Amino acid sequence: MAAAAALPRCECVPLPGHQVSLRIDGRERCRWHHGAEYPRPFFWPLVAPRSDESLTRIGHPGAPNHDHHRSVWFAHAKVQGVDFWSENTKARIEQKEWLLYEDADDEAAMAVRLEWRDGHDAAPLLTQDLIATLRPQEDDEYVLDLETVFTPRSPDLEFQQSNFGVLAVRVARSLSTHFGGGTLSNSEGKTGEPEIFGQPARWVDYSGPICQRDTRDAIEAGVTYFSHPSNGASFPRWHVRADGWMGCSLTYEAPRTIRRESPLHLRYLLYVHGGKGDPDRAARVWDEWTRRPARRVVKSMQPHRMFELQPVPTA
Repeated sequence: MAAAAALPRCECVPLPGHQVSLRIDGRERCRWHHGAEYPRPFFWPLVAPRSDESLTRIGHPGAPNHDHHRSVWFAHAKVQGVDFWSENTKARIEQKEWLLYEDADDEAAMAVRLEWRDGHDAAPLLTQDLIATLRPQEDDEYVLDLETVFTPRSPDLEFQQSNFGVLAVRVARSLSTHFGGGTLSNSEGKTGEPEIFGQPARWVDYSGPICQRDTRDAIEAGVTYFSHPSNGASFPRWHVRADGWMGCSLTYEAPRTIRRESPLHLRYLLYVHGGKGDPDRAARVWDEWTRRPARRVVKSMQPHRMFELQPVPTA
């Protein structure tokens, strides 16, 4: 017991089959999948507090042409004319390498490098460095903090205007308002797809019932999805659906050009909570998160380590 107590609370555990398990107190909270059999990497499951059930799912509950909806994933529909969103395309997002896994009592962090290619053998259009950090909260809740940097290989590159991209979340069937008993809400006190679609907000939440497999009892839980004000809009516009989908639209109103000498740094947060969506709790999570400095992956001078995380210097 003494040896077990000395282990960090939070862990990144690489697994066979190109997967990484992110754990708190020995229990998996989410898992990263980056096998070559998939057109892009993704997180699944995103486990509900005090449960072993996922709050997200693979695919649309009623549309077989939406198999590209894999739980939590990065993609964009129009990058320099290339469709990285659907599966009716040869475009691929591939993990080139992992950079670090860090275990600690207060967080587990994973950093990976991805390449966006117009075909498996094509030269990459851009590189995406992703830092995913799992942090425990009270009452078995947790946050998945996602920081990502996009760097084009050419002098510049355009994310064209589209509702689709760059971070998407497909919730479990029972959380959706159309197929289940869930509620879609946002930071501005709006509820439902008609009031939230395309509207500015700091965050959007999907909450609803999840059925426990062992007891068949239902518990209430949800996911609050935040976009950081440093992303370019304190109140960005959101693409949401009653069928159980939500995404913060990077280019809802206009295209966005990024340059090699000034990469695009984006920050998102998924707060996995018990009960219904609570604006007061969301506000506390927002305040704590936005006080945290941005981080970056740098070469490490420590023995037996190639990379480490450091705060991004402020101007």
